[in-house]
Amino acid sequence: MCGRYAASRDTATLVTEFEVSAAPHRDLAADYNVAPTKEVYAVVDRAPGPAAQDEPQIRRELAIVRWGLVPSWAKDPAIGSRMINARVETVNEKPAYRTAAARRRCLLPADGYYEWYEPTEPGAPVGRAGRPRKQPFYIHPADGSVLAMAGLYEFWRDPQRPPEDPDSWLWTVTIITTSATDELGRIHDRMPMCVRPEQWSGWLDPANTDGRAAVSLLTPAAPGWLAAYPVSREVNNVRHNGPELIAPLTED
Repeated sequence: MCGRYAASRDTATLVTEFEVSAAPHRDLAADYNVAPTKEVYAVVDRAPGPAAQDEPQIRRELAIVRWGLVPSWAKDPAIGSRMINARVETVNEKPAYRTAAARRRCLLPADGYYEWYEPTEPGAPVGRAGRPRKQPFYIHPADGSVLAMAGLYEFWRDPQRPPEDPDSWLWTVTIITTSATDELGRIHDRMPMCVRPEQWSGWLDPANTDGRAAVSLLTPAAPGWLAAYPVSREVNNVRHNGPELIAPLTED
């Protein structure tokens, strides 16, 4: 799974990197410990509203959304905290994701993400519960480029608010995961589905409403593209935040 990631790029940088034509009216602060239910950036290709007659039929937007997908039919938005990841193998079968896979696909920009390795070798440090202490690793593009994670988004309307209230709509996302490959598999058996730039347009294309065809465009990260190193266990606590979280762990 992917349960934490780092995202420090500002709006202007993301607008340039993803060739965005519509940006949000506010910026998110750099976040080195993005956790479920937090606000994050998402890149989407959408048709503009009826008032935007002079705009292209499809435009690329950078939106601010909440991590943890809430299906449109959900009775309680709290379900989103349990729907932060969608497995690529079943995304077109699960009712919560099937429609979004066909019609509402997005990219979630990141610097990198965290996974926790549970050591099995004899003599490994043991935690309070008597189990080996998990070691967090930071996994990121070795060349420093942006990590674009494949995602799905949904809109949920709060029935307790009047329809004209802009706060009555909640925009949420989930990250698609796949089997980890190469050396990353020894850290954790799952990883985000990372989308390379040449795949962005095909993945985002709202004209493609065949979910299975869209998912077939995704390919696992090429061996060697992602690098990983251990980092401080400070990342375990979501209250900790700052660039020191992605610094390589040094021996005392």
